[in-house]
Amino acid sequence: MPLDLGAVYRDLHANPELSFQEHRTAGLVAEILTSLELEVTTGIGGTGVTGVLANGPGPTVLLRADMDGLPVLEATGLPYASTARSTDPDGNDVPVMHACGHDVHVTCLLGATERLVADRAAWSGTLVVLFQPAEEQGGGAEAMVADGLYDRVPAPDVVLGQHVAPLPAGFVGLRPGPAMAAADSLSVLVHGTGGHGSRPEATVDPVLLAAAITVRLQGIVAREIAATDAAVVTVGQLHAGTKNNIIPAEAKLGLSVRTFDESVREKVVAAIERIAKGEATASGAPREPELVFEERFPLTVNEPAASERTAAALRGALGEQRVFDPGVVSGSEDVGVLATAAGAPLVYWLLGGFDPARFDPAALAAGRLPDDLPSNHSPHFAPVIDPTLEVGVTALVAAAREWLGAGAA
Repeated sequence: MPLDLGAVYRDLHANPELSFQEHRTAGLVAEILTSLELEVTTGIGGTGVTGVLANGPGPTVLLRADMDGLPVLEATGLPYASTARSTDPDGNDVPVMHACGHDVHVTCLLGATERLVADRAAWSGTLVVLFQPAEEQGGGAEAMVADGLYDRVPAPDVVLGQHVAPLPAGFVGLRPGPAMAAADSLSVLVHGTGGHGSRPEATVDPVLLAAAITVRLQGIVAREIAATDAAVVTVGQLHAGTKNNIIPAEAKLGLSVRTFDESVREKVVAAIERIAKGEATASGAPREPELVFEERFPLTVNEPAASERTAAALRGALGEQRVFDPGVVSGSEDVGVLATAAGAPLVYWLLGGFDPARFDPAALAAGRLPDDLPSNHSPHFAPVIDPTLEVGVTALVAAAREWLGAGAA
């Protein structure tokens, strides 16, 4: 019986799991791949799953999907909305939601696998499907590679994948060259001298110091990065104190940095360190701040020739006007790790997932999205099932068939 992709998607959406905790998802994936008679391997890099179908001589093509959800409280109001909760790496009880569409990715890859298996007389080569943990932490691809991924499955000649995005359903966006930003996640711990809130003169206030750093950091992009370059510096967390009338001894900032060029990245990181230390000195802090790099996503680069070849196949499957260049995206991905480790080209595209009626064609052509459209990581992020899943399956199948050899059919 063919897979009911809508049912699979709704089940995955209602049952999200955090990074490296994707045990239920991995089990469901392994069960379906086994039923399709692929050679299945589980537990790679923790919870990663692969399926291999050797189908005669020809290239090896790897199709990738990520599986993890996010610590977000869902507010979509969908009948299949997640009410799941879990424990994060810091031991906190948190809500969990597929707020980035990884449930779409898994569903589409399962559907594409089913279709390619059914149509295997028409192609020749080796199909590798890979379901990756922990993309949201930036470590899942690296964990699979470090765990001997390419000792367990054939190294691919090309790595293909897609990411659902707030674009019109039925369309895909593919940009050759640098396509998604490199990302660094780091924390800055600043030290003060705690005391009573009524006597600030007897303290060094780390909250004021952290606030000064937060404001000053916004000058990096505005005043230190050339207009022809691009960077984003975001302070996403600031934690300090336990009570209103106690000045704490330390404060911690959580930063996210996005860049598209290594030299720009180095300049931004150096500026963050300089500003943190400079503000600490100006505040009379008892010791220097501590900067800790927690996660890093590499720059996602689509190999130009492979991208054009794949885009042509996508245009043939979806229509000439439904494949476009979305420009560079400031979001980040670790899918490139899989391609780099194999020495293979990467082609990674965006899959539209929202009602086309919500988009103004002229604004979209100018690169402007509706202001009220939920972005990835929003508690309101809710791709439409139809036609998103069908287009996602069609895109993966068309891209894979372009790279696999011709079969007997």
